[in-house]
Amino acid sequence: MTSSRTTITMLTVLALAAALAGCSERRDPGFQGWVEADMIFVSPDESGRVTRLNVREGDQVKPGDPLYSIDDDLQKADLNQTNATLANAQQTYDRAAALSKTGAGTQASLDAAISALRVAEARVNTSQTRLARRSGFAPVGGTVQQIYFREGEMVPAQRPVLSIMPPGNIKVRFFVPEPELPKLAIGDEVRVTCDNCAADLTAKIYFIATTAEYTPPVIYSLDERSKLVYLIQARPSRPDSLRVGQPVSVFFNAKIPVADKR
Repeated sequence: MTSSRTTITMLTVLALAAALAGCSERRDPGFQGWVEADMIFVSPDESGRVTRLNVREGDQVKPGDPLYSIDDDLQKADLNQTNATLANAQQTYDRAAALSKTGAGTQASLDAAISALRVAEARVNTSQTRLARRSGFAPVGGTVQQIYFREGEMVPAQRPVLSIMPPGNIKVRFFVPEPELPKLAIGDEVRVTCDNCAADLTAKIYFIATTAEYTPPVIYSLDERSKLVYLIQARPSRPDSLRVGQPVSVFFNAKIPVADKR
């Protein structure tokens, strides 16, 4: 009797284990990842005070749209000075050219006047460029993601006033363990899922790291054991469906399982 009960108990345990294994196989958690974006930072060449902001966070901009203006008093003064220098250089050249025609001037004097005139013209062009760059324009189309300096604030040279997020710069980053790496290749399509995301969202792999990491910098998985993992990056087919920082799950099979379709 005891032997029969023991046999029945073992069979029951094995059946439960098989059922649990089948459930775990059907409930593939995928690989945990998150959404990032390569921002475009728009900065002035020289320091100054922000005098005007033409956009707000969340605004859509097109290439060439005005973004901001920086005070330009110093640049205008520099342009006035270089214009005055150019006028003097022009007069010097005119006199040297006239004397050279009559034979009263030397070739050396004429050459020096030509050289000074060309330098003065180049400095005027530089001053005009510096003045023009006191206004920032959108280099690409996208969404104004963040504004770092407001009207009245001093912005240092080459520090971004704002950032723009082009839709094509959104990417999905996730890590896969070393045994899974041979299953992936550049150009492969993967399925991406997240809370309240579209069911048919996919992404195409464009980067596979050649060096391994032991711990991902961002961990959403409950399993925190150290593993040898590789960074994978993919471009989503519908970037407007994702948000920066959003956690996602990535599956190798890009097709939607029947159970997931709604």
